[in-house]
Amino acid sequence: MDLLNEKCVMVIDEKLPLGLIANTAAIMGITLGKEMPGIVGANVVDQSGHLHLGIIEFPVPILKGSTEKLKEIRKTLYQPEFQDLSVVDFSDLAQSCKTYTEFVEKMAEAPACSLRYFGLAICGPKKKVNKLTGSMPLLR
Repeated sequence: MDLLNEKCVMVIDEKLPLGLIANTAAIMGITLGKEMPGIVGANVVDQSGHLHLGIIEFPVPILKGSTEKLKEIRKTLYQPEFQDLSVVDFSDLAQSCKTYTEFVEKMAEAPACSLRYFGLAICGPKKKVNKLTGSMPLLR
């Protein structure tokens, strides 16, 4: 990933309880690591000789958005001009499932318009990511 021309952000529903915000960020982060293994740095060793697993090599701002804004961004991300972005979404349907098999089955029956997005992680060309999220405030 070219850090000068690429960007990665997470947008999370600001009205979620703190536990769901943390869960949403964690799940999207794990999926990003799987889909983009090159963004995770090498393992490091501290002065005492203890090993620490590599972490992402650049910041990932976490932005706040409303339920409506998340749905709007997700819909926009399906447009051809945004197909080169890597996108992870996490929805109410996903969060409510007890197993991955249940998630797969329920998702196959769910129209896109019925999903309530808890969060989106978006990575790709900085200009495109900024076009979608550049005016959004940090989640604090």
